[in-house]
Amino acid sequence: MNARRVVVIGYGMAGARVAEEIRRRDPDGARIALTVIGEEPEPAYNRVLLSSVLAGSLDAAAVRLHDESWAGTHHVDLRPGVTVTAIDRPRRVVRLADGAELPYDAIVLATGSRAWLPPTDGLVDETGAPAQGVVAFRTLADCARIVAAAKPGAPVAVLGGGLLGLEAARGLAGRGNLVTVIHPVGHVMERQLDAGAGRVLAKTLGALGIEFRLGVLAAGYVPGDGLKLDDGSSVPADLVVVSAGVRAETRLAEAAGLACDRGVLIDDALRSNDPRIHAIGDCASHPGTISGLVQPAWEQAAVLADLLTGADPAARYHGTPVVTRLKARDVDLAALGEVHCEVDAPGAEVLRLEDPARGRYAKLVLREDRVTGAIVLGAPDAAAIITQLYDRGLPAPADRLGLLLGRTALDTPRAASPADLPAAAVVCRCNTVSKGRIVTAWKSGARTLGAVAKATRASTGCGGCTDAVCGILDWLGAQDGEPAERSA
Repeated sequence: MNARRVVVIGYGMAGARVAEEIRRRDPDGARIALTVIGEEPEPAYNRVLLSSVLAGSLDAAAVRLHDESWAGTHHVDLRPGVTVTAIDRPRRVVRLADGAELPYDAIVLATGSRAWLPPTDGLVDETGAPAQGVVAFRTLADCARIVAAAKPGAPVAVLGGGLLGLEAARGLAGRGNLVTVIHPVGHVMERQLDAGAGRVLAKTLGALGIEFRLGVLAAGYVPGDGLKLDDGSSVPADLVVVSAGVRAETRLAEAAGLACDRGVLIDDALRSNDPRIHAIGDCASHPGTISGLVQPAWEQAAVLADLLTGADPAARYHGTPVVTRLKARDVDLAALGEVHCEVDAPGAEVLRLEDPARGRYAKLVLREDRVTGAIVLGAPDAAAIITQLYDRGLPAPADRLGLLLGRTALDTPRAASPADLPAAAVVCRCNTVSKGRIVTAWKSGARTLGAVAKATRASTGCGGCTDAVCGILDWLGAQDGEPAERSA
């Protein structure tokens, strides 16, 4: 039987992951002849960690998902730096900019999203590209341009107070820039935070050298003069970093006649309205999840690999309950579920603790004694316990205040460290890695963070679990009398 020809369009995090998952189930390519096409010339990289590259704590090589030998070792026809110009559905071929045509039996669209530039005078040139002194924060190349342009001590304006905008602002402030965040809403991260949490977060970041202009719009940009705001004021800026949102990259899909609405519309089998064409990640629209986070994309990749290889024809994707984490040095923030639920919401128990002087804010939403939403800022112990309750659907402890403070228990005495969690506890949400799998990797010889990451993928997603994984390694090393190493 001839192998099915599967073409993955997009070599970002989602495209790389679905290729890995397919080869995990079909290592020698007997069932799937796999081609991966990427528009960016470099190997796939972890886009979630770009803020760490911007901050200087990681270099470009450290965030790569694959080395140069990956494609050959795994029987993948990898074509980086190549643009797909069209999908010819009647003929079942993918057309490339170099004139080549690739026949397919199935396509996986993993085209991701593109940065959105607001219609502000001076932000774009006559071609629609960012003007001189303006850089969107989206790709590894963008990071390099920002670092090259952001001289220490120079004023930088960040357009957008969402998750990526704040991560960019923190990274630039850590490099010594004078950073001002301009955001049109009255508080930052309004999708993930309520107004109280937004105020405390802005105060915390303000103490780290970041200024905020909230509830205003940028009206115009003139290189050398900075940004003019719609309230008549101005913000000095030698560089403008734009992180004002993204749009699903659906232009190829729309041209091919696929149904799209804020992404390619997909069902639980991750199929578009053409059953031969699937979509995953930021370019896809599924009612059970939101875009912009890595965990849904990787869960979708696993389901789709099961379906394409025949490993599990009944596999279906039903959505992902996500936890958002801000990856900014000296700030610990987690938000999940019903973050905007009010105290008087029917059927809900809502508790709130605000301590802005110490940079702490905690909000907990429960229904029928289960955690359905939370915002936890500046309290990592509480965040760890609440996230475990949310993931496992366990009843919340009766001591609600202790839970908000991180001083209560799950189903064991209060854990003094992540190492004391039960074996089933999920340590890495992005890859659904439990403490038990990390212990197993240790027993199989993984003694470093890098080795554990290679064996289990823990810490290779958003990176938010790195300290927890290292804590478990330290604990295991102490038990065995063999110190763990935190380097790769």
